Amino acid sequence: MAALDFSRTTAGSFGPAGRISALYTYTIGKLVAWNDARMTRNALASLTDRELDDIGMCRGDIELVAEDFSIR
Repeated sequence: MAALDFSRTTAGSFGPAGRISALYTYTIGKLVAWNDARMTRNALASLTDRELDDIGMCRGDIELVAEDFSIR
């Protein structure tokens, strides 16, 4: 799982370069979150119903877990 630190300030945070940098960081963060959710969804979907039951889930929970994972 990848993580981005959004709390760090940069010297070029003012002006057009700072806005472009912020847009780039935001876009990369969204792409990373989307990919993490996609990988989670695929991993859970590959499990059998028995394996899902062992971890306390059903097929209907997969999308909820993936959406929750992408919010973080």
